[in-house]
Amino acid sequence: MKRNKILVTGGAGYIGSHCIIPLIDSGFDPIIVDNFSNSSKSVIQKLNQITKSKIKYYNFDLREKSKLNQVFKKHLFQSVIHFAGFKSVKESSQDPLLYFNNNLSTSISLFECMKENKVFKLIFSSSACVYNANEPLPWSETTKVGKTTNPYGTSKYIIERILIDLAKSDPKWRIGIARYFNPIGNHSSGLIGDNPKGMPNNLVPYITKVIKRELPYLNIYGNDYKTKDGTGVRDYIHVMDLADAHVNILKNFRNIKGCEIYNFGSGNGETVLDITKCFETILQKKIPFKYQKRRAGDIDKSYTINTKSFKELKWKVKRTNEQAIKDIINLINVN
Repeated sequence: MKRNKILVTGGAGYIGSHCIIPLIDSGFDPIIVDNFSNSSKSVIQKLNQITKSKIKYYNFDLREKSKLNQVFKKHLFQSVIHFAGFKSVKESSQDPLLYFNNNLSTSISLFECMKENKVFKLIFSSSACVYNANEPLPWSETTKVGKTTNPYGTSKYIIERILIDLAKSDPKWRIGIARYFNPIGNHSSGLIGDNPKGMPNNLVPYITKVIKRELPYLNIYGNDYKTKDGTGVRDYIHVMDLADAHVNILKNFRNIKGCEIYNFGSGNGETVLDITKCFETILQKKIPFKYQKRRAGDIDKSYTINTKSFKELKWKVKRTNEQAIKDIINLINVN
């Protein structure tokens, strides 16, 4: 049976690479475009090992439109999943122009190529950073957005607005905006995971480097938030549950008209110390940490409600944070 071809931008990155696995398991043929600016070609080899496939990939920047158009013409994609983009809140606050230049221009180039090649089905990798921090919790898809606290979140919000207007301009577009909360964990094989280049900005990769003794201690940014232990509350979700969600959107495109937004999180908020202590319990040893000042752009709390995703996509969380942490420890032991 002929497999539907799916273009996956940033498919060697953390979330993109994990999404490749259920795509192949569900009968799709994912083809990756990635410039490997924050990922590694070795991820492709590991995906081949996990899926027992030979995954096609291209190494170039999405702003290289002539190359991108050639890929579109060669493969005749049914849909696109757009993961590519810079994602560090801290880095975006230090260099906003870098984030706006990269995240916006790569996205516009991609959308133009899609239109030129008559590919109108798209899943966009967005973020809970688009929500207004002072809105009541839990956040749903109808919660107010736009008062972003960092340039990364602003770039996601602007791209969302572009997509909403794009869908209004032509009824052929079917767009699913996937707003992620905080993905953690990795595939159970331990072959792939969240392994950013340079100093990690997210909690779990930071803890991982401390466990591996690549860093002396964990920096916890802020202990004066209005939470039970003073550290920030986030909604952590196993990355494989998030990967499965993209397959659910692909299978539901026939019911999407225009642009639909879906939240993906566990629906529960846990503090930075909660996650750190969970690591300690499973490892049966202490993780050294030091409190630092709050980072620019960080907020007290965020967590979601998954009602729409469950009702329309028949998607639900299957894996716990404890499972995510066990998978991370397995990754450390494998590597």
